[in-house]
Amino acid sequence: MRKVAEWILRMMRHALQPFLGKRHASREVSDKRTIGDDNYFMAVRMLLDEGREVLFTPKGDSMLPFIKNGRDSVVLASLSRPLEVGDIILVKIGPKYIMHRIFALDGDRITLMGDGNIIGKEYCTSSDVIGIVTEIHKENGKVVKPGKGRFWRAIRPLRRYILAFYKRVIL
Repeated sequence: MRKVAEWILRMMRHALQPFLGKRHASREVSDKRTIGDDNYFMAVRMLLDEGREVLFTPKGDSMLPFIKNGRDSVVLASLSRPLEVGDIILVKIGPKYIMHRIFALDGDRITLMGDGNIIGKEYCTSSDVIGIVTEIHKENGKVVKPGKGRFWRAIRPLRRYILAFYKRVIL
């Protein structure tokens, strides 16, 4: 019984974590400046071309549950090896910048799908790739090497239910 109570307490702390410390977060936001995506990612591309890595915090829920909107950060690097199914990459498709997992490769054609997406896919070519995610910095300070998402891709028909539970109960 005690283990169940401890588990519930941990889940509640995790669920309430976004709401804790909001007073301090507003102070931080006032010091931040916003620039357009094109300017930002042009600078990112220049740094990657110089062989440097870039740490940034992605926006959006399309990579849930593995990358949380505004909380987790990722390290981008330039491509140093051939792309593989399961890699998380940043691409520019038209006017949009998208960071998703590679769902399929067919020659130069790349099919992307966010981990938090149920049906939506994007298509691009290798020339659209800006960089590859090499690390995920979690909000608790943990640094995680991104996996290939094999299990997550295999249970795609169940994602709808898992993501609904995750968004309602855990987030």
